[in-house]
Amino acid sequence: MLCVGACCGAWCVPLASHAVKTWTLYLLECVDGSIYTGITVNLTKRFAAHAAGRGGNYTRSHAPVRVLATFEYPDRSAASKAEYEMKQLPAAEKRRKAGAA
Repeated sequence: MLCVGACCGAWCVPLASHAVKTWTLYLLECVDGSIYTGITVNLTKRFAAHAAGRGGNYTRSHAPVRVLATFEYPDRSAASKAEYEMKQLPAAEKRRKAGAA
């Protein structure tokens, strides 16, 4: 059986470590009130990286305060498409979507 995870891409027996990862689209509210949008498979680790100034160029100068919302996707492709669409929205619409999440 071909491993469906991104871990090895080889023929193997599916293991718990090879479980399909759920991708998360997240919205962060920054200290200046702006909203940062990103995707990850581990939100806790990614938020910690942003808070430490290692998460992305934008959050180095706009420190994140809290997670506004999260949206789950089955794969990176779907999450990336949703991220692109979210980034096209004005901040007010992102906040409305966060309230509905």
